[in-house]
Amino acid sequence: MLNLKPSPIKTAENILRVHSIESFGTHDGPGIRFIVFLQGCKLKCMYCHNPDSIATSGGKEYHIEELVQMAIKMKSYFGKKGGVTVSGGEPMLQAKALISFFKRLKEEGINTNIDTNGRILNHFSTELLDDYADLIMLDIKHMTEEGYIALTGKPNKEIAFNFAKHREDSGKKMWLRYVLIPGITNKPELLHALGKHFKDYKTIEQIELQPYHKLGIHKWEALGWDYELKDARENTEEELIEASNILSNYFKKVKVN
Repeated sequence: MLNLKPSPIKTAENILRVHSIESFGTHDGPGIRFIVFLQGCKLKCMYCHNPDSIATSGGKEYHIEELVQMAIKMKSYFGKKGGVTVSGGEPMLQAKALISFFKRLKEEGINTNIDTNGRILNHFSTELLDDYADLIMLDIKHMTEEGYIALTGKPNKEIAFNFAKHREDSGKKMWLRYVLIPGITNKPELLHALGKHFKDYKTIEQIELQPYHKLGIHKWEALGWDYELKDARENTEEELIEASNILSNYFKKVKVN
């Protein structure tokens, strides 16, 4: 007789809706990372390179134990620094299930990291942040309200700053990320404003500058969406150096990805 193993019962606490998975990631946290890109985001950033991850109805359902077992198979590659990064889309939309996922990862001794836009700070996300996330990487979109709305399609940039303050108060590690778009976000006054806002934070280990690129344009076109930054150019080496030099006045470490 066949001894068939019953399928895991799916609940809101143990299912994650996943856009894609990447093994051996090196730009999404410390060391080598197993990266789970979750489906769904409330923002529609003009430069999004995964616009197909925005819709909350897409993606593939994974039981968290499936993902845990995948991560366990990667443990020998993680070393002392590596681990699992959850990105998106926006991970905090699925914070309830991420608590269960990260709890299991911690049981297996696996480092946990969240790449987030900081728009969601509720009971589930604060529990996830305070108890189970070893690191968060917070995406700072823009330093003015007008610029934030133009880039993301949503108002209230202060939500992300409140998110950062919560993390700072917890005393746990945080990295910042900032996309450098020529003529839009790379202006010296914006970079100084960014530095001044966060200069006294003790939990920020580094800020990562993300040079602007157009790798996601074909995905926008496939969705039938207009890519409004098609005329924007990529950063020059001089612009990257200038931005890095400005931010070095405020942060312990500035990294250009």
